[in-house]
Amino acid sequence: MKKTLINWLGLLGVLSLLSYAAAVVFSPMAYPNYNWMAQAVSDLSASNAPSNMLWNQLAALYNISGMVSIMMVCVYIGDKLNKTLRIGIYLFAIMNWISSVGYAMFPLSESGYAGKFQDVMHVYVVTSSVVLFSIISLVFIMIGGYREKKYRSLAIWASIALSLMFAGAIGTGIVSAEYFGVMERFSVFAATGFNAVLGIYLFLGFRSREEHNIY
Repeated sequence: MKKTLINWLGLLGVLSLLSYAAAVVFSPMAYPNYNWMAQAVSDLSASNAPSNMLWNQLAALYNISGMVSIMMVCVYIGDKLNKTLRIGIYLFAIMNWISSVGYAMFPLSESGYAGKFQDVMHVYVVTSSVVLFSIISLVFIMIGGYREKKYRSLAIWASIALSLMFAGAIGTGIVSAEYFGVMERFSVFAATGFNAVLGIYLFLGFRSREEHNIY
């Protein structure tokens, strides 16, 4: 298959994941006494966090690359896949918009939850919406993918992403505070990772598992 510009733009999803991973891994270098096993990722980008500037530099390609990739996926699948898969991917794109705009408008005011308006919006409105749309979209993708054999690998990736989200959500509620950050990272990387997976599928033209063999 001859690749078009839209196909190549799918690789921005991978670039988005790499940018986010770099910010998560290296931003603590600018945050004295940051404990990644206990603290949330969002503490690194909080308004008053000492690592805020480094985070913004390392994550500069995260939002823009991820948004371009998922929107190109939406354009490409307009007359392809099955309806359930398309709905799931469109809902996943909405989740990305909520995450990108919502967290930019309402970053944590400081490391941890301080109870200010922007903190309430960050934790209870934006995060809740992101989680809800993530779960619903992945369920649709799983249903549509498992229904049609040639897209089963995509459904498997969606299942893995959803499992990681649930593992993170459940884990943060049952583990001791000293391991909160470990469990939270399961959730935050699940969505970004699946966005990269969709980008790779776009690059490969959403061909069947037998044709591209990526799972």
